Amino acid sequence: MMAVTSSCKEGNKIAMDNGKYVRYTPEQVEALERLYYECPKPSSMRRQQLIREYPILSNIEPKQIKVWFQNRRCREKQRKEASRLQAVNRKLTAMNKLLMEENDRLQKQVSQLVCEKSYFRQQSQQQAGLATTDTSCDSVVTSGHQHHLTPQHPPRDASPAGLLSIADETLTEFLSKATGTAVEWVQMPGMKPGPDSIGIVAISHGCTGVAARACGLVGLDPTRVAEILKDRPSWFRDCRAVDVINVLSTGNGGTIELFYMQLYAPTTLAPARDFWLLRYTSVLEDGSLVVCERSLNNTQNGPNMPPAANFVRAEMLPSGYLIRPCEGGGSIIHVVDHMDLEPWSVPEVLRPLYESSTLLAQKTTMAALRHLRQISQEISQPNVTGWGRRPAALRALSQKLSKGFNEAVNGFTDEGWSMLESDGADDITLLVNSSPGKMMGINLSYSNGFPSVGTAVLCAKASMLLQNVPPAILLRFLREHRSEWADSGIDAYSAAAIKAGPCSLPMSRGGSFGGQVILPLAHTIEHEEFMEVIKLENMGHYRDDMIMPGDIFLLQLCSGVDENAVGSCAELIFAPIDASFSDDALIIPSGFRIIPLDSGTDASSPSRTLDLASTLEVGTAGNQTTGDRSGRCGNSKSVMTIAFQFVYEIHLQENIAAMARQYVRSIIASVQRVALALSPSNFGSHAGFQSPPGSPEAQTLARWICQSYRCFLRMELLKHEGTESILKSLWHHTDAILCCSMKAPPVFMFGNQAGLDMLETTLVALQNVSLEKIFDENGRKALFAEFPQVMQQGFMCLKGGICLSSMGRAVSYERAVAWKVVNDEENAHCICFMFINWSFV
Repeated sequence: MMAVTSSCKEGNKIAMDNGKYVRYTPEQVEALERLYYECPKPSSMRRQQLIREYPILSNIEPKQIKVWFQNRRCREKQRKEASRLQAVNRKLTAMNKLLMEENDRLQKQVSQLVCEKSYFRQQSQQQAGLATTDTSCDSVVTSGHQHHLTPQHPPRDASPAGLLSIADETLTEFLSKATGTAVEWVQMPGMKPGPDSIGIVAISHGCTGVAARACGLVGLDPTRVAEILKDRPSWFRDCRAVDVINVLSTGNGGTIELFYMQLYAPTTLAPARDFWLLRYTSVLEDGSLVVCERSLNNTQNGPNMPPAANFVRAEMLPSGYLIRPCEGGGSIIHVVDHMDLEPWSVPEVLRPLYESSTLLAQKTTMAALRHLRQISQEISQPNVTGWGRRPAALRALSQKLSKGFNEAVNGFTDEGWSMLESDGADDITLLVNSSPGKMMGINLSYSNGFPSVGTAVLCAKASMLLQNVPPAILLRFLREHRSEWADSGIDAYSAAAIKAGPCSLPMSRGGSFGGQVILPLAHTIEHEEFMEVIKLENMGHYRDDMIMPGDIFLLQLCSGVDENAVGSCAELIFAPIDASFSDDALIIPSGFRIIPLDSGTDASSPSRTLDLASTLEVGTAGNQTTGDRSGRCGNSKSVMTIAFQFVYEIHLQENIAAMARQYVRSIIASVQRVALALSPSNFGSHAGFQSPPGSPEAQTLARWICQSYRCFLRMELLKHEGTESILKSLWHHTDAILCCSMKAPPVFMFGNQAGLDMLETTLVALQNVSLEKIFDENGRKALFAEFPQVMQQGFMCLKGGICLSSMGRAVSYERAVAWKVVNDEENAHCICFMFINWSFV
């Protein structure tokens, strides 16, 4: 019954105008439909072949069959478009209903606030009148004292009848938060509702504890949604375990569950949390499914859960999920999370982690909706994704990475972890684990053909406070510039440890990095988390059976790289894997976690890089931009947690422990150096230019470079030289310009954007790159043979050749020029190189 398009009509008209149109019989239509599903667009030869193979079509001209296939494709296209539009219409209708309900709730909240304002105005007027007549101080003090007294409630009855009463109260309070005005909700910054958004997200204002609320649409039926959300460890990465202790049935067809839940601590500086909870599942009169929960911290006459070692008992206030069926399929979901995480139990600097409703919304409330949307998409599009893995298998791998990292950060004794003695400094904590569960799958060495059982895992972990460093920018730098902080020898050792075969102690090979190739594997719908395989090329595996350098593969999970996401946690977790990448591969993860300690929006530019770009903005406009940026993120704080795991043979424990301490300390030093350069205080002034002590400022050095080039080569380096634009023009010059010191060994001290791109480094790390390292043997010979010319005549020219980036990639250049840079006193300051028409090989 679908209408045909104009092209379909024209095709019919052509056939009928020729006078050869034949009406199809039902048998012919059936045959053509079968052929269409085999080949929707047959060629001319194929159509003629069909007429010969199917006698039933012998009375039809090939041109008419061509028109039939055209019309059939038109109808198929229209059917798909109509189906898509119907789905969009259903989604928009449901979203409109959700927005109307939210509008009604907000109107009720406004009315309530107006009434409260009127009441408080009357109260203040009455108190002002009483203050003029009553001079008694005692009554005022006493009433104030009584107002702040916290009533002590008697223990609640936890018998079956008492639990049913608690469940009913929990349901009522939860619904008042989900759809009513029991909590004053304010829209979460940066969240805009729409058909493609995650939903409507709000955070609490002025209530006990922290609370977050979200409403959204998913293409799953309510029963399936409830089943997924109850399995909290499958979607909540901070959930360590959920143990259901008891289940009771209610008279209205609902169920009451008593369960114990443990949450990981996000950092090494705070203890983990646990909860003793009641969960009530029921169906409302309108058919909505409700799953609500609350803590049972003060009960008697029933089951109880004693405090656990190394855990702080937190409280969950009435929370849960309201799941309503949506017309045309799917569900409308209201999620409420309301907790008191006992912030008194952590150092004061970390209390924002436990007092931030924004962080709760990001890590818990929105995570539930995102997981449901991901499951819905996987069901509707069950395709095989990266490396032949189905979405469920990749999701299981990401959960494995996250769980392994959380276990390393927390180091629970019931998992087999025990602490090693300190070396006198408290900056690094070392734990070891040799339990059978942890060692399962590890086959480190062989002895007479039998696998060795004397293996263990050592974890070195630390936490550090960062100030004025956007977590997303720092994490992105760590991901994209691994050579700035990682040691290739440690990577090779870790890769060898998960393989069968002996491996020796790791040796530092920091300067021997090969290329780093990032291979995308999978990502979530909103790209807030993605998984990838990192290929480190030309790296030794430190195995006796592998003498030649090989490739190392890391499975890596990355999240929180969006600078515009409010209150999000940034994580970079990775683990060495075998090239076979089997589903049951051993995962020993290490990595970084950066959590903001305030909920302020980081409005820094997503395109900011570690370079001189901010120093190039001169004049009033540039200074204003810098001031605005510094003002927006000048007081932000975050906590970074680092945890690295190493598999080793037990007899090497002392050596591995010393190596791990040294390695993690070197990583901390690298992170601190990078964080200092990424801090907004270093942008907008020449302080961002990290040059050796006693060297000139960036503008002065740029002027010397151009003056020396003009003096020795008798030509201009820059086309347009203004007193304020020399540095900017030099920075954006298309050829790679690099300055190196005149001391032995010569190291680089400045580079423009093209120079840093060619060497694949940054200004901070440029000083660790020596001149000799970037040339091969032939290049070094040519350089040293011509180098005296620079000191005698002031410049030299080099023929085209090959040099190497800091990551070992080959770079070809057409020719190169080197000249002596002299200062205002005409003393030699440095040597400047310009590589012309360079490109990666």
